[in-house]
Amino acid sequence: MEVTEIPFNRHIGISEKEGSLELGESGHLQNHLGTVHGSAQFSLAEAASGAFLLGRFPELVGRVVPVVRTSEIKFRRPASGTLKALASVSDESADSFMAQFEKKGRGLITVSVDVRDSEGTVTATARYDWFVQSMGQ
Repeated sequence: MEVTEIPFNRHIGISEKEGSLELGESGHLQNHLGTVHGSAQFSLAEAASGAFLLGRFPELVGRVVPVVRTSEIKFRRPASGTLKALASVSDESADSFMAQFEKKGRGLITVSVDVRDSEGTVTATARYDWFVQSMGQ
């Protein structure tokens, strides 16, 4: 299943554009200050971290069950307009994860995400620790 097809993500309007996930401007996503609600930014960042894993490890798609174990987010600036989430993992972390997964059939990996507004300003930074387990276990 595509990350954008997960019912909750579809409900709040997360979409894919040019290889990254976006959340368009919408009144129902605003907080009491008229900016994008923190939970909407969190959801966009979490979805981007999952989509990133699918793209980074295509050989595991359909063979594993990934779930978020822990997360952390820091809101840096009020967010407005269309938001874009950009995820990353260091090569060292990816290699360590794959070695662990190949040995045990499960592993942990941390994905970092920046949420940016339409001007490129970082509105939030997040970290998602994913537990990934083989379906056979």
